[in-house]
Amino acid sequence: MTGGPDVTWPRPPAPISDHGLLGDTRTAALVAPDGGIDWLCLPRFDGEPLFGRLVGGPDAGTFRLGPAGPATVVERRYRQHTATLTTTWAVGSSRLTLTEAMVAEVSGRLLPTTLIVRRLSAEEATVDAVVEFDPRLGVRHRRPRVHRRRRALVCDWGSLAVSLVTAPDLTIEPGRPASIMVRPGRPITLVLAVAHREPLIHVEPTAAWELLIEDENRWRAWTTEIDASLPFREHVVRSLLTMRLLTYSPSQAPVAAPTTSLPEDPGGVRNWDYRYVWPRDASIGVSAFLSVGKAAEAHGFLAWLLHASRLQRPRLPALLTLHGRHVPTERELPGWPGYLDSLPVRIGNGAAGQHQLDGYGWVIDAAWAFAQSGHRLYTETWRAVRGFADLVALSWQEPDAGIWEVREPGQHVHSKLMGWLALDRALRIADTHPLPDRQRRRWQKARDAIAAEVRTRGFDATTNSYVRSYGCQDLDAALLVLPLLGMDSVDSPRVHGTIDAIRDRLSAGGPLLYRYPPGRDGFPGTEGAFLPCSFWLVQALARTGRRREALELFETMLGHASPLGLYAEELDPATGAHLGNYPQTLTHAALVQAALAIRDAPARDPGSA
Repeated sequence: MTGGPDVTWPRPPAPISDHGLLGDTRTAALVAPDGGIDWLCLPRFDGEPLFGRLVGGPDAGTFRLGPAGPATVVERRYRQHTATLTTTWAVGSSRLTLTEAMVAEVSGRLLPTTLIVRRLSAEEATVDAVVEFDPRLGVRHRRPRVHRRRRALVCDWGSLAVSLVTAPDLTIEPGRPASIMVRPGRPITLVLAVAHREPLIHVEPTAAWELLIEDENRWRAWTTEIDASLPFREHVVRSLLTMRLLTYSPSQAPVAAPTTSLPEDPGGVRNWDYRYVWPRDASIGVSAFLSVGKAAEAHGFLAWLLHASRLQRPRLPALLTLHGRHVPTERELPGWPGYLDSLPVRIGNGAAGQHQLDGYGWVIDAAWAFAQSGHRLYTETWRAVRGFADLVALSWQEPDAGIWEVREPGQHVHSKLMGWLALDRALRIADTHPLPDRQRRRWQKARDAIAAEVRTRGFDATTNSYVRSYGCQDLDAALLVLPLLGMDSVDSPRVHGTIDAIRDRLSAGGPLLYRYPPGRDGFPGTEGAFLPCSFWLVQALARTGRRREALELFETMLGHASPLGLYAEELDPATGAHLGNYPQTLTHAALVQAALAIRDAPARDPGSA
């Protein structure tokens, strides 16, 4: 049943959007259409890659389970309202299906923290398949020490060990592909268990399959709680599921993406490590979860933020690790070929030391949304919010790095707007929470000063639009948040003028937008359209009463999803290819908020839906 010649064939990297996501709320794997797990970090999202072929090439390891030769994918989907992925190939007159998932719920039982269950089944006739199990840990692609314990193949690297158990028994050798035959009615199940600084627990395939089914039932119960009347509910549910999978359950911190160095410009240098937590992005997710009735997820993040920021408070770091620590220094990995030769491959992120004023606005707005939904902030949480607001009132006039990857400080209008938001929302929270009058007056004075300065220095009368920074006429798609803030009325000509100018001058075709004028960020090469901006445009249109336009744009954006309903950070306007780290939490949170904005939109435009 096993052995034989090398049954691999050349495997060019699959398009980013062709990868499926497996996750257990602690780490995540990306699976190519040929059944190869080509990205998995252990023991967490930001850990060392065990399978890193996606950006590290063949020497970085893979775990492939699928047809023995090239085959056509005839169906690939998630089981409805679950995190279980199925891939079906046509192999001659037969069908071969791979069903796989990671088990999310392991508490209260003697189970490994990470458990991957993969099952191959055949229809019509016996199918020749292959198992390629080649774990290579870390930046140097270290091979494991290998030994066997009864039915288990064990690979270890000291503090990390994995166990592979199969049913029926297969003779698997790491790094050597094994030929197998899958017969109808006799599926083959493989179970990968992980241990990090703890005993390695072997799970029998039959028991692991039952755990997968139990996990599916829990996911379905979780999605049942989401409002059934939501527009585009299936798309919203898939985005919420994706966001939950990308939330690190031990701390409730959501990663921006589970990957590093997937390029924004294939073959170029715009390759960043997003396996960390941006308080800004996470706060947008909080609002999305709150709006669909998932208060526990919102409360979990706020509790994490309170813990994570305690040592640097009142300063709010631009990004943090999953445990709220300093992000590692950004460095390049020599010898890693990158996805489609996109170099360098990076780990760590140099933005960690930046001052980004807008983050305070997002975070305090999330706290306000939590309070507005009927939840009183804990005393320590309110103390943290007050500290953030004090810092904004004191430092809002200083240059900051802004929301984007431009690493030069400036007087960014979007940052000022979000500083205004931070103080405005802190004042609203203070209506139901204790605040000294002197502090209240200081916040009010700073809030009003920001509004006055932005209206004077941040608005360009010739274009009838707010601009990217003081003294320039460039636009910034992040300014689409303007109608959500309340600084200017949603009926203001300035608000409508800004929306229309961004839609026109930053257009990448159809609903797609560049986040700022291409080529204006100091990096070589170009980049794609930034997908969250398109959903922000939908939100802005809906909020200003242009529901019909919002609806049309949203429906078009749904057509740009990956075949599995996932979104990267960017999209190539010419080819439709997804670019950048994938899937991206911010894009999915923006999709949810756009759908909610359509639901709540005043229908004031002629002929609006």
